[in-house]
Amino acid sequence: MLLAFDTATPQVTVALHDGDRVVAEYAATEPMRHGEMLAPGIAEVLARAGAISQDVTAIAVGVGPGPFTGLRVGLVTARTMAFALEVPVYGVCSLDVVAAEAVDAGLGDFLVATDARRKEVYLAEYADGARITGPDVVRPADVATDRLVVGQGAVLYPEAFPNSSGPWSPRAAVLCDVVVRERYELLDPDPLYLRRPDTMAPHQPKKVS
Repeated sequence: MLLAFDTATPQVTVALHDGDRVVAEYAATEPMRHGEMLAPGIAEVLARAGAISQDVTAIAVGVGPGPFTGLRVGLVTARTMAFALEVPVYGVCSLDVVAAEAVDAGLGDFLVATDARRKEVYLAEYADGARITGPDVVRPADVATDRLVVGQGAVLYPEAFPNSSGPWSPRAAVLCDVVVRERYELLDPDPLYLRRPDTMAPHQPKKVS
């Protein structure tokens, strides 16, 4: 079974795929509480499917881009579980997961924009379903367009992206399909940061001479 989850947005999304289809899915949105929601979400999808953690044969995780804290929760969990269960773990750009669902809805050429905070968005461009530029972190006003934009960024900045459409966030069920069918590049489970985290360790103080 493939266990998939993404914590790159305010939503925590988890799904379980049995090799043929998604058999259980969970989603919860409580900003800044990813660490409290992910473990119960994993337990819930396993319980719904009548499975246990030892039934998991692979793990898929969204690698962002996304805020440092939430993204770290998913990636640390994925690595820890993969190590404990001795199974492979596959990373996928979270914007690609949004794009995959948009393609499934019949869209071909579009942009994906998700919230990057600080009045910025993470942006990538897709043509015929394939990512051709990005992801980048940009100010909406600098990339304002009448082109179709999917993702929460379009909702947050309608003045820059007036032509918007769902899906708005990555779904773990779609992440499963991306990995099973290798629809987009599979990555190592490393965070896709496009800027330095908000909290940084202090530098070593300089020696006084």
